[in-house]
Amino acid sequence: MSEKVQKRSPGRPRAYDPERALDAAMRAFWRAGFAGTSLDDLTASTAMNRPSLYGAFGDKQALYLKTIDRYRDAASAALTAELAVDRPLPESLRIIYRRALDTYQAGHATPRGCYLTSTAVSAALEDPEVRAALWASHQAFDRVLAARFASARETGEVTTDLDPSTLGSLATGVFHTLAIRARAGETRKRLEQIADAAVVMLCGPRPRKRVRRGRS
Repeated sequence: MSEKVQKRSPGRPRAYDPERALDAAMRAFWRAGFAGTSLDDLTASTAMNRPSLYGAFGDKQALYLKTIDRYRDAASAALTAELAVDRPLPESLRIIYRRALDTYQAGHATPRGCYLTSTAVSAALEDPEVRAALWASHQAFDRVLAARFASARETGEVTTDLDPSTLGSLATGVFHTLAIRARAGETRKRLEQIADAAVVMLCGPRPRKRVRRGRS
């Protein structure tokens, strides 16, 4: 039985999956950082040759910026979904920080930490576009958390007097602290203790229940 050879039409789907390719590129950058990742590393990780890689994503910097966007969008969506669950904010934060630690402490040789903290912070020193992408990512996380702190203030879940915007930025900063300490080799137990203490500082002490006294 003979096989017909079909010519690729202009509307034929791409031979690669852009999302998988971006995830593969992200893993490569996560392992060695932006400067330490070569084009050979990227072609090997994505299973794409250089012309295809350039045609799909542009140069190395453009590809890296796209991975930052992908990481930010995924992290923001996950954070928004977790905070939308009907539970007290302190409990949500403790769960979120523990799930972040699952990511930060993953890795074969050493814990990989946060993608942005591990790769973009150093690259931002010399690259204004990376710096802008890093700043946009921090702002995105701040906004999601600030919105939840604002609603928590109204319901009494948060007893601190700090404004929601400041609390959102501080809560984002906890991620950075946990990521750096995880990368440095801090134990899981200690990291969880730090996260739990941060939640208390962010939300304030739990309101005491009033004790009803009987009539004399």
